[in-house]
Amino acid sequence: MRGVWTGLVVLAVGVAQGVAARAADCAGLAKRTLDATTITRAEAVTGGTLEADGQTLRELPALCRVEGVLRPSADSEIRFEVWMPESGWNGRLLGVGNGGFAGSIYYEQMAGYLKRGYAVAGSDAGHEAESADGSWAYGHPEKVKDFGWRAVHATRERAGELVRAYYGKPQEKAYFDSCSDGGREALMEAQRFPEDYDGILAGAPANAWTALTTSGLSLMQTLMDDPRSYVQPRKLQAIEDAALAACDAADGVKDGVIADPTQCHFDPAVLTCKGAETSACLTPQQVKAVQGLYRGGVDGSGKPFFSGFEMGDELAWRRWVVGDDPGESLGSQFVRNNFRYLVTGDPKWNLLTADVGEALKEAREKTGADLDSTDPDLSRFAARGGKLILYHGWNDPAIPPGSTVAYYQSVEAKMGAEKTASFTRLYMIPGMEHCAGGPGATMFGQLGLETAKGAKYGVMDELTEWVEQGKPDLPVIATKYAEGVDGKRAAVMTRPLCAYPAVARYKGAGDATDAANFVCAAP
Repeated sequence: MRGVWTGLVVLAVGVAQGVAARAADCAGLAKRTLDATTITRAEAVTGGTLEADGQTLRELPALCRVEGVLRPSADSEIRFEVWMPESGWNGRLLGVGNGGFAGSIYYEQMAGYLKRGYAVAGSDAGHEAESADGSWAYGHPEKVKDFGWRAVHATRERAGELVRAYYGKPQEKAYFDSCSDGGREALMEAQRFPEDYDGILAGAPANAWTALTTSGLSLMQTLMDDPRSYVQPRKLQAIEDAALAACDAADGVKDGVIADPTQCHFDPAVLTCKGAETSACLTPQQVKAVQGLYRGGVDGSGKPFFSGFEMGDELAWRRWVVGDDPGESLGSQFVRNNFRYLVTGDPKWNLLTADVGEALKEAREKTGADLDSTDPDLSRFAARGGKLILYHGWNDPAIPPGSTVAYYQSVEAKMGAEKTASFTRLYMIPGMEHCAGGPGATMFGQLGLETAKGAKYGVMDELTEWVEQGKPDLPVIATKYAEGVDGKRAAVMTRPLCAYPAVARYKGAGDATDAANFVCAAP
């Protein structure tokens, strides 16, 4: 018995010494010399609660937290962090991206993946600002490059070096998971730096940045050129109700979600006021404006050049598209800030007087090379075994979903459908708004969000299986949650995710809220 206790004591002492050594190794990272990098802090954190940029993160495991600044140019100031679990590391590195114009590190997403055993890394993309603020770019072309592509790549390089130094070996696989501008960053990585990540999950990518923001200019002019064209928020319910009445049941079940909006041919002209204007009808000018929002951006000659918003969740337009009054939507803020500070350098630039065609030309000339990640040639990424999963909500009010379909189709056209399917998959999510949320089942493992049925982390589990086991066919189930009577969230609907162009259709029998009673079928 004494020998057993002696062995346990020796083991306990060895574990304690190992933890102490790891903590010392963490602190020692502050002394490492890395290219164009200053390590500002490296410390072992015991776990539990961590304060980060005003956020309180709870139930964290013990970790090594490294903070630093990247300066790839004389005008660069990229804050980045790398978090590494003290024990239980799964051998993987995961990079998180940004949203909007960036300006902060996404600590919550980092914390979620850290709890799952990942070493995680993220940056503020080269500036500190609110996500809709573009003023940081005024007179700072190098910061635009950092935001566009340099910060994410440099963070990945430093994270890999720090992981190797801390654990004494490199990560086995590296992944990237982000949405919106982060989806643009994800595709920039696959296109420019295919060696950075083995698996990439790219949501609602703003990858056609110059066309997207110029299309936003066109749509804002559609709403604001004539005060009579502005669609007040109080009218959105009537538009949504009419669209759902026209197309909701097309997938075999009436559930408040249009499964494939591209097959919906609802015309808002049916809402034209027959008498006095009310919140339940549209004036002729408003009808034209809503038709324009569905159509998308057009140039000065009226030729469409970017997709529009889809039907079935028009209430989501309030924050992003119409605002509470003309010119106050998030979309109009992004358009103004992009052209004032990133493109023209003119703080007085006016979206109502701008020429759409000239604006698109100038945006491409001045920022396209740094901000657009639209290259369909992913051959280098595919050649090294990289796997890419794209997703986009059909009811995204921030980035029209047709743009991601268009990018996927461009990859197919460049590389062939069979080759594309061997390393890329696209999911279009019915009833999902921007990155998550909306009337449909929208939690499926993206951004670390859990789903109720099947693999707990859904699409991320699928990506991992695909990269590491060569199996891309893990069923992915999306969940819609609602708050239960006890205050805890409860799953109220599940749906299978279907690889584009397939859509989920009701089998005709069984519980219509259960994914088991749906099948993926051709549109």
